[in-house]
Amino acid sequence: MKRDIEITTADGLARASIFRPEGGEGKVLPGILYYMDALGPREATDIMGERLAAAGYIVLIPDLFYRFGSYGPFDGSSFGNETSRAEIMKMIRETTQEMTKRDSAAFLDTLAAEGVSGPFGAVGYCMGGGRALTAAAAYANRIAAAASFHGGNLASEAPDSPHRLAGNIKARVYVGVAGVDGSFPPEQSARLAEALRTGGVDHIIENYIGMSHGWTVPDRGETYSEKGSERHWKRLLELFAETLS
Repeated sequence: MKRDIEITTADGLARASIFRPEGGEGKVLPGILYYMDALGPREATDIMGERLAAAGYIVLIPDLFYRFGSYGPFDGSSFGNETSRAEIMKMIRETTQEMTKRDSAAFLDTLAAEGVSGPFGAVGYCMGGGRALTAAAAYANRIAAAASFHGGNLASEAPDSPHRLAGNIKARVYVGVAGVDGSFPPEQSARLAEALRTGGVDHIIENYIGMSHGWTVPDRGETYSEKGSERHWKRLLELFAETLS
């Protein structure tokens, strides 16, 4: 069951959607903060939000690009269009990790106001993967589980690279990596693994051999893999069941 809302952040009003399981209105349930991929909230993310909710969670999917007003709509073919690709890349560059980290306080408060019990889970896809890990470090006493799937630049040379925050993370972390992904090459995977291990983080980094960047999201055309996506759902729901119940 989906409900569209607006969230007041330090920088304005962020559009968002809340998902609850059928019959879950008014019930106290664990909460999940879902960080979108670079194509923004759309039917595909609604499908994924509904599936998470059906597993017994209150799910919040905020529009991380709200500062740009109206944009898109985008889908899995948008990166193949020069104009839409340029628009997407501009929004990614200009929506910094720091902005999303700041926004996440309001996002978590929104989930809490919905009646969420206990600590939160976070999951991010593509550009959202790093933001889920950054949130786990910034709000370590609130987020108990964080997952990234085909997340890009999780351990880059950038000053705001999520791996630099590993020592602050108290959550269990799961990172699902595409077999070949230029946005998260093997050297970054090794760097992230070392940072998480050194930081004392309970974590798994798992390679999905044969999968490409974006394999989990149902509107990503030939990149999408039903088999790989179902494997991702199994891992994600196990993580949340073990940490949030």
